Amino acid sequence: MLPKRFFSPSLIILFTLLIAIQVVPVAIAEPANDEEEERYDRLREQMVNRQIVARGVDNRPTINAMRSVPRHKFVRSGERRRAYLDNPLPIGHGQTISQPYIVAYMTQLINPEPGMKVLEIGTGSGYQAAVLAEITDQVFTIEIVEELGEWGKQNLRHAGYDKVQVKRADGYYGWEEYAPFDAIVVTAAADHIPPPLVDQLRDGGRMVIPVGSPFRTQNLMLVEKRGEDIRTRNLMPVRFVPFTREEE
Repeated sequence: MLPKRFFSPSLIILFTLLIAIQVVPVAIAEPANDEEEERYDRLREQMVNRQIVARGVDNRPTINAMRSVPRHKFVRSGERRRAYLDNPLPIGHGQTISQPYIVAYMTQLINPEPGMKVLEIGTGSGYQAAVLAEITDQVFTIEIVEELGEWGKQNLRHAGYDKVQVKRADGYYGWEEYAPFDAIVVTAAADHIPPPLVDQLRDGGRMVIPVGSPFRTQNLMLVEKRGEDIRTRNLMPVRFVPFTREEE
């Protein structure tokens, strides 16, 4: 032990800071307590009734999934109090978690049911993949931004959706290894419908994708595959973040 004369005020401050640096962990959102979880449950129920059912979403598996998935676990910790509001929220890297109604509406469009194999393009926070995983048997999701893909994967694991497979890649090319898919959900606006995704739809499969300029209102499109016949339907105007691609 050093003599007392060696412990000047400046050294004491320095030692204190060093100890603090060693014991303070990386900032991770604290899990909600029982009271907070009950409040989130009430907010989620209100979200489903007022934002989703009231607007015409009537697919029972979709409604049940939206009631079950804890949306507050798929947003940044500073946004948790806003998790169940009727709007998208930023998740970093210029990306957002979509408005709850849009998530429900796009999910309903693929007619989700048990036994289906679904591909999602644009993992983001993992929320859409979790909703799909509540209903279907196999969910594959692709994220081009490495940090987002890792965060989305962690969110899915922490919320109990550990069977969802996450890949960092250019979603334009889909995930051929696991094709064909019963449905594909694209959560970013492309300037055209990617042919590789159409090819990876099974016969009778459906894809929902926003199409249009990233700087203007886009059109949400439903793509249905019937053998060689590809049918598209324009459903509603939407605003999504751009479909990010790998640099050529």
